[in-house]
Amino acid sequence: MKGSTLREMRADILVVGGGLGGVAAALGALRAGRSVVLTEEFDWLGGQLTSQAVPPDEHSWVERFGITASYRALRDGIRDYYRRYYPLTDRARAWRDLNPGAGHVSRLCHEPRVAVAVLESMLAPYRGSGRLRVLQPYRPVSAAVDGDRVTAVTVAHRDGADEIVVTAGYVLDATETGELLPMTGTEYVTGFESRADTGEPSAPDVAQPTNMQAMSVCFAVDHVDGDHTIDRPERYSFWRDYQPAFWGDRMLSFRSPNPRTLEISERSFTPNPDDDPLLVDADQRRNPGDGNLWTFRRIAARRLFRDGAYDSDICLVNWPMIDYFESPVIDVPDPAHHFAAARELSRSVLYWLQTEAPRTDGGTGFPGLRLRGDVTGSADGLAQAPYIRESRRIRAEYTVVEQDLSLDVRGDKGAAIYPDSVGVGMYRIDLHPSTGGDNYVDVASCPFQIPLGALIPRRMDNLLPAGKNIGTTHITNGSYRLHPVEWNVGEVAGMLADFCLERGVVPRAVRDTPGLLADFQNRLVGEGVELHWPDIAGY
Repeated sequence: MKGSTLREMRADILVVGGGLGGVAAALGALRAGRSVVLTEEFDWLGGQLTSQAVPPDEHSWVERFGITASYRALRDGIRDYYRRYYPLTDRARAWRDLNPGAGHVSRLCHEPRVAVAVLESMLAPYRGSGRLRVLQPYRPVSAAVDGDRVTAVTVAHRDGADEIVVTAGYVLDATETGELLPMTGTEYVTGFESRADTGEPSAPDVAQPTNMQAMSVCFAVDHVDGDHTIDRPERYSFWRDYQPAFWGDRMLSFRSPNPRTLEISERSFTPNPDDDPLLVDADQRRNPGDGNLWTFRRIAARRLFRDGAYDSDICLVNWPMIDYFESPVIDVPDPAHHFAAARELSRSVLYWLQTEAPRTDGGTGFPGLRLRGDVTGSADGLAQAPYIRESRRIRAEYTVVEQDLSLDVRGDKGAAIYPDSVGVGMYRIDLHPSTGGDNYVDVASCPFQIPLGALIPRRMDNLLPAGKNIGTTHITNGSYRLHPVEWNVGEVAGMLADFCLERGVVPRAVRDTPGLLADFQNRLVGEGVELHWPDIAGY
């Protein structure tokens, strides 16, 4: 690159991508005593929890079991941060399972910046010791490969010409889209596999590699006195009139398909409702919670804080109407164009809310809605990064398929039991509308395990997935893509890289050798990774 400066770094383990999987991978390796280089292209570590501004999507038993010890430490740390630094009411401070936003989507809805602070505190001792070096904001631009091994990855500064070549014994791809897979020649799949390939009941007859879930650009708003209407977006007229065939109305409306039934549902929108946040029951078994869009993903409930601390609740907008499914952004000629279009769609949604959205009093528009870019840490007021639900996925030693976890298929047998389990997770198979024109695909799921085979590429020896790029299908990605599972996958990838370096073996040997597998699983259990579920039922 003309005018660039080229540096070199070396570490035991390189983690490319500083989302939840990447941070967990770094922690897993660092706890084992390894040196780690961690890269991230956005200003905040934490991915979907922070720079993408998505409150955690978690299962109903998260407060009791079904997550790793380190993920629980993250959740506890977020609550402790609020209790230590925020002006909570006495009732809120005494709430054991404090939900600062009292949102219905999660038992722990919170402001993204708090998670950033806690994640940074978890990494701080390793930065201080020098065993962790964080390159931020850097993104991968190329890789060097020798046979079935990655020998180096070059990362470039997001805003300049600086480049760094990082060499490591193991390379972990924790990027949001599996960026290292094409760079390294690692075999991967995209989009919808065919029923002939996977046997999945919900799969199409013919594979659709460009058919991927919608991405979204989230944003935060509050509602205060005054007129805070943004400038009218250039293509607002296009988005205001946009109506997918299956939507039942224009996308910019409060009517849209119910994900579970596909019936057209009318949602309400009531800024700052007069509710008691301590009575919110965020349990997806009983209620998906999206009836009132304001409280659905609320991340600050003003009544949990002392009088005058918050002029308004803060609402995180991650609603059906901001889903961008005009085109995939993976393996297309100009992904930047579609990222920009998705951001304009989100601005158009905000402008519609401020100027044309119907109110219960018969009027239109909520000009008091104020974009809170200070909450999301971005110059344009939207989330720093797009929320990308579906990544490139490795061709793995084992691919998780719908019939492994579908409640309709498995029934009272529960999800498939894997002898190489390295964790657990639970979420409905939740696919948003797709770039191929599909409506929601929403399938009840059983509490499931994470098989080690899904983390092992069929060919590459020292490259591991550490996020949504594991061996799932388009369908099962809908269950495996959420916050605690991404963390579990990343943490295990970091620990697997250390284990392989220590024993001088490749990952598939760990899976294929009973003694090695037992040793590795015992190490996971010792670090607080749950390998099996107690006896519970799906929903």
